[in-house]
Amino acid sequence: MIKLTLPLNKVDVLKLKAGDSVSISGTILTARDCAHKRLTELMDKGEPLPFELNNAVIYYAGPCPAKPDKVSGSCGPTTSARMDSYAPRLLDCGLGAIIGKGEMCDEVKKALMRNTSVYFAAIGGAGALYADTIKASECIAFTDLLSESVYKLEVENFPAVVAMDCYGNTIY
Repeated sequence: MIKLTLPLNKVDVLKLKAGDSVSISGTILTARDCAHKRLTELMDKGEPLPFELNNAVIYYAGPCPAKPDKVSGSCGPTTSARMDSYAPRLLDCGLGAIIGKGEMCDEVKKALMRNTSVYFAAIGGAGALYADTIKASECIAFTDLLSESVYKLEVENFPAVVAMDCYGNTIY
């Protein structure tokens, strides 16, 4: 298990290989389909984004509401292929890494290589496990999107696998 602390630097990313098991600690952002659409619309208009994209890690998830004694509700990954049309552009704008589940297209693989970035796979059906890694949660953008709003999460020992590395290798 490789322990990673965010933000990632390029030296860290260059060491990662498809299939490596990792434990991630630090700040990640959640964003699903609707949030990605909004981000690209803002970019098309030349308007500023509501958060810094450079070196950020986006988790394709939407946390469920937290119970009174919890920081977050279940927070499992959504299907990454739904972000295939958005991911290359965000990676080209500085996005450091992505987290989701399932295979992504060749355009994403090329963007990961071009930008020395990485795609981590999270375990589908393990939303409760991922919720336990969340130490702080704050909605930071697009509150009107409800479960698809962008959340800033502080995670500790978030388990994942390197699904696509910066060399073009993939577990798929």
